[in-house]
Amino acid sequence: MATVEKMPMLQEGYEKLNEQLKALKAERPLIVDAIEEARAHGDLSENAEYHAAKERQGQIEASIADIEDKLSRAQIIDPRELSGDRIVFGATVTLLDEDDKSVKYQIVGQAEADAKTGRISYNSPLGRALIGKSVGDEVEVTVPAGDRWYEVNKIEFI
Repeated sequence: MATVEKMPMLQEGYEKLNEQLKALKAERPLIVDAIEEARAHGDLSENAEYHAAKERQGQIEASIADIEDKLSRAQIIDPRELSGDRIVFGATVTLLDEDDKSVKYQIVGQAEADAKTGRISYNSPLGRALIGKSVGDEVEVTVPAGDRWYEVNKIEFI
């Protein structure tokens, strides 16, 4: 029997997925109406509205299934309940790059990752390299922009 892998995420990420799911489920009846209206126009083989509505319906159903799967496997982690001297999921990490410039990231789940806001996935190259490291450790990671070096300067659980 296959085991179901848990998907760690913050409460905020879980709530965001729930909101997306509600919005998609609310769109379902609108798409059904659009399909019915397009059907009423006659010949379906050359009916662009019908094909666009059917394609959107497929996208919505796939997205709903994906989000429901993620929510069913969610393991909600509150970083404020964590502690320690090693980087783990949920930790906020301050790094010094090779130019001694400070950068700050929080290690989060895939669904809530957004590098622009300082949230990186634990599955990203940098996230994987940081997990388990302590203050003072050096990390080398290969990213699309090339090889980068960082030193772990601070670990917080906020």
